[in-house]
Amino acid sequence: MQNHSFHASVLREYDVRGIVGGTLSTADAYAVGRSFGTVVARNGGSRVAVGYDGRLTSVEMAENVVRGLNDAGIDALRIGRGPTPMLYFSVYHLKANAGVMVTGSHNPSDYNGFKMMLGGKAFFGDQIQELGRLAEAGEWAQGAGGAEDHDVRPAYLDELVAAYTTDVPLAVAWDCGNGVAGDILPDLIARLPGKHVALNEVVDGTFPAHHPDPTVAENLVQLQAAVTKDQLDLGIGFDGDGDRIGVIDGRERILWGDQLLALLSRDVLAEHPGSTIIADVKASQILFDEVARLGGQPLMYKTGHSLIKSKMAETGSPLAGEMSGHIFFADKYYGFDDALYVAVRFLDSVARSGQSVAELRDSLPHMVNTPEVRFDCDDTRKFQVVDEVVASLRAQGADFSDVDGARVSTPDGWWLLRASNTQPVLVVRCEAADEAGLARLKDAVTAALAPCGVTPPSDF
Repeated sequence: MQNHSFHASVLREYDVRGIVGGTLSTADAYAVGRSFGTVVARNGGSRVAVGYDGRLTSVEMAENVVRGLNDAGIDALRIGRGPTPMLYFSVYHLKANAGVMVTGSHNPSDYNGFKMMLGGKAFFGDQIQELGRLAEAGEWAQGAGGAEDHDVRPAYLDELVAAYTTDVPLAVAWDCGNGVAGDILPDLIARLPGKHVALNEVVDGTFPAHHPDPTVAENLVQLQAAVTKDQLDLGIGFDGDGDRIGVIDGRERILWGDQLLALLSRDVLAEHPGSTIIADVKASQILFDEVARLGGQPLMYKTGHSLIKSKMAETGSPLAGEMSGHIFFADKYYGFDDALYVAVRFLDSVARSGQSVAELRDSLPHMVNTPEVRFDCDDTRKFQVVDEVVASLRAQGADFSDVDGARVSTPDGWWLLRASNTQPVLVVRCEAADEAGLARLKDAVTAALAPCGVTPPSDF
């Protein structure tokens, strides 16, 4: 009987991910394919789409996933290299039963991993732990599946281009960060009106320009410089696998995920009055207030792209998003996080508004807030700390939501404490109307953590 044990750290909440040559190997890739193929077969499926990103180890990892799927009796539909959302798209386009994407997402170049979807839904949490159990026990399906190649790029590009509904030209800088969005971007911008400047569009798994995470300000410096140099309307950045977006306006100011979602909500709610718009607990109160002002139903939910996707399907929400730059359109699209699609939808909205991105950004109320402050806390202790704080807040009769950690409302604004699902850290964020209110919120966080023996970092 064959069996396989994964390193304890790689079976995560939303994917399988680790350091190649350290915690992750090609044997793990085979085991992912074999275990996932077993799950697909048990669900009555027989066809799984497989794609991979531009990391140096991704081709070999993908080959081993295909081998594992085949040995479980599953046919692999190889779509080749491209963004994670193109893999999601291929599952629908090819009418596959499931999909596996080989990607290290926005992690450093020595990482790699696997994102999965099953039956059009996110595959996460206990389902990922089940892959480990199947591998450990050797409870693998056996068979002899085949492999075939499919080029879904033309159909995917057609779908992206169709989201631009006007002929108004915009001037845009695009930063692929040497990630795999660069495989699609040149063909996309060739079909959009306006002036387009591509940065770091050559796929390079060593990420020589900067780290491929557009939600970190220092990774947007090159994009900001390009917008100013060429006097462009805006800049758009992508993460390593193209499922997260970053945006800057013509004045080099960053539009964070919640601001982007607030602006996108305007068009969606005009077409779908009263519908539910979902955002994670880290999002600004401005977003929830804006959705309510527009007649929508704001829903605050747990952080995590897989969790948000599942909640969208449950509520019939046409639009959702996270501070981390994952934005999900079910309106005219499939409900998964696709930064390229979101970019085109946003450009379309801007073009039709008759306003600049800077003007649109300024149309939202101004608040002062901290970034997402993360500080180390042991994996076992981090959830206990949150539970202790929640119990104390409850005893005090505080006004708070415990949908994901504790988000506490005060006359000054709100503060959030939650445990990361993917790292041994606690996460804190505060938002107020002014600096004095923000200082009081920070003091409240420090006071709430003190009985737990935890102190926020000195620069908090």
